[in-house]
Amino acid sequence: MIFGLDGVEVGLIIVFLCLFGGIMSGFPVAFAIAGAGTISFAIIAALDSAGILIHQAIDTGSAEYAALIAEGVARDTISIFRYPELPRAEEALFPQGWETALDRNIGFIVNRMNERVIAGASIETLLAVLMFVMMGITLERSKIANDLLTTMARVFGPLPGGLAVSIVIVGAFLAASTGIVGATVVTMGLLALPTMLRNNYSPELATGVIAASGTLGQIIPPSIVIVLLGTLAGDIYSTAQEARASSVGCSDALTYLGEPAVVSVGTLFQAALLPGIFLAFLYGAYAFGYALLNPSKAPAVQLDGGAGSVITRNDALTWFLAAPVLLIFGAIALGQAGLIGTQNATVSSYSEAGATASLRTNVSPQCAEAMIELHGQGAWNMALAEQAVIDEGGGVQLARQLSEEELVEARAAAITNAAPIGTGIAVLFIGLALVLTTARGVNPLADARPLLIGAAGIVLAFVVDVLVIRPNTSAGATFALMAIPLAITLWGVMPALKRLSQNELLRVVFPPLILIVAVLGSILGGITNPTPAAALGAGGAIMLAAYRKLQEEGGRSSIILLATLMLVVMMLFGINFDLRLGLETTTTGDVIATVIAQIAYHAAFLGLLYACWVLLRTGVLGPVVRETAKVTSMVFTILIGSQLLNLVLISFGGEHYIQDFLRSFDNEFKVFLIVMLVLFILGFVLDFLEIIYIVIPIVGPVIYGGTFDPKWVTIMIAVNLQTSFLTPPFGFALFYLRGVAPKAVTTGHIYRGVIPFVLIQVVGLAILWMFPAIVTIVPNLLPSN
Repeated sequence: MIFGLDGVEVGLIIVFLCLFGGIMSGFPVAFAIAGAGTISFAIIAALDSAGILIHQAIDTGSAEYAALIAEGVARDTISIFRYPELPRAEEALFPQGWETALDRNIGFIVNRMNERVIAGASIETLLAVLMFVMMGITLERSKIANDLLTTMARVFGPLPGGLAVSIVIVGAFLAASTGIVGATVVTMGLLALPTMLRNNYSPELATGVIAASGTLGQIIPPSIVIVLLGTLAGDIYSTAQEARASSVGCSDALTYLGEPAVVSVGTLFQAALLPGIFLAFLYGAYAFGYALLNPSKAPAVQLDGGAGSVITRNDALTWFLAAPVLLIFGAIALGQAGLIGTQNATVSSYSEAGATASLRTNVSPQCAEAMIELHGQGAWNMALAEQAVIDEGGGVQLARQLSEEELVEARAAAITNAAPIGTGIAVLFIGLALVLTTARGVNPLADARPLLIGAAGIVLAFVVDVLVIRPNTSAGATFALMAIPLAITLWGVMPALKRLSQNELLRVVFPPLILIVAVLGSILGGITNPTPAAALGAGGAIMLAAYRKLQEEGGRSSIILLATLMLVVMMLFGINFDLRLGLETTTTGDVIATVIAQIAYHAAFLGLLYACWVLLRTGVLGPVVRETAKVTSMVFTILIGSQLLNLVLISFGGEHYIQDFLRSFDNEFKVFLIVMLVLFILGFVLDFLEIIYIVIPIVGPVIYGGTFDPKWVTIMIAVNLQTSFLTPPFGFALFYLRGVAPKAVTTGHIYRGVIPFVLIQVVGLAILWMFPAIVTIVPNLLPSN
């Protein structure tokens, strides 16, 4: 034994020394990780073959071990940390030789590459990384960030600390559109830091707020960190909970937990929304409070430009606050009253299956005891009572085909219970009403007649829906009846859009905001999963960047606008018509809608190709594609290298050794706190990719195998990594900012500037620790995907 250490401990030290040495060597991290795994395995194998590395394993043939088993202690819970007095037996680190371990590793690495990189279930989600990266880089290279910073500075500059607050808002905006920490910090450091210093802002506040706001990309969706963490956490959580259920005698995790052991990336996006907004609010509140206490270090600034129509306070309150609140909450109230809702009269030809008990009760006594301990005696008694009622009724009723009379009765009931106003129509026309009210507020002195005509069209649409359209009205007839009200509304909306385009803030913020809402809304609303949403974001970013280039050149941008309109047409027809081909029964309206949707699809595709050509001609597309390929290749190469390193740890028992150490603590909170501290420290020297793919697979089975909500665990890890990115002296965000900061800004300025924001992060982590509902409330309210 070396220095009295166990052979597994020496092996762990060798692996981590090789890993840190490889990372610090200057070689690309993706190759350094794989090299560290190969070199460390060779060193450990050589020392083991020489008989130097000896593992003190528990003697499973001893009487003491047999006594523990007889007492009912599970074999998996017996470790040298929990029972240090058990007899030991010396054995080689590779009991069957390093050749067998190497052969097993090669087989494992091939299988894991097939599962996680080539053709596994998670590969579709990982494709979202490529498209989110492309979306972010496209928006960055098209100078949209520059416009956002300039416009926000003009809006908030006159306030105390207004420039700092504008940086936080733009940082959150860029985080939601890029999800890349380095790109956001560098972009804002280049654009905003000189302006803040020129206006006598404290270097500490300026650098601190830029570095902190840039790291919001770690947590605000669509975050690449959450995409990568989610694909890994989902597998780890499912496996860990199955093992937990098996250890207490239950057949599967669904029986034990009473719900599927599943967590998706879309659900994690929902969970990350409030914590991200909460942290951005804390940053902005600190900047504003700092300016009030130190007005000379964060003065109000009046920047040139941005002149427009004069808006009085009453106009602003009426059209920017009262009218939108009235429209939105009025629609919600009508929905609660049943006046707005589904008008779908389609019924299933099969009956609904009978209800089942809240918990499975037909389980073994050991599993029942574990379920009572987990859910409580009250929940178990309720499940028994529910099952007794079901058994008295003849058991769970399976779905059966309805008779013709029952189908007619079900359709009549669906028509009777349908809401007078359809949800789709309500959402569409209330959205158009918000455009009209905002346009009125932007220019209150302009002619109001076009806006009133548009409002009349909205009223007419609701009247037609209530009086004429019935749940059994066909989609084609509904579309025809709504054509006139929609045309009247659009006649008023077109001049409203022209007025909105004259407002600098709306002109700059509105297009990327719509893109972000479309991407996040489709994910958070459960409409689609992150991969199609990422494709929408990448395509939208390309067309948005091309539109901006054409505007700069004075070229024709109508093709891009037409392509965008065709996307809207595709969505409208996809929602309201059945566009599936090859059905036995297809209505004439569906056929016409399919043809129109096909035309819209090809027009939108040609518009996207035209946008790509514009970006290629202007020298934007080439760098975007190269940078996207570089970042994506790095992610997947690190994924492959980290799998190799993990398999080296598994081959000599290092992974189980660490897990046994963590499981030796009886307090689950203490274990999670230890893991969080380790991740925080590792965040100084390892990028989030290395931590996700190297450290999380080791500690994940422990922290995801307990009673904690997996959404809360994952978001806490993401915020923790964000904190370590900021913490001196090794935070990555600090190095990004140091690389672009002027010479007048010293490293000391940056370190002192970020310390308050690190403390804010710690406070935020503590609040999330004490109030997990901040993480779980949005996924509980929104549909899962």
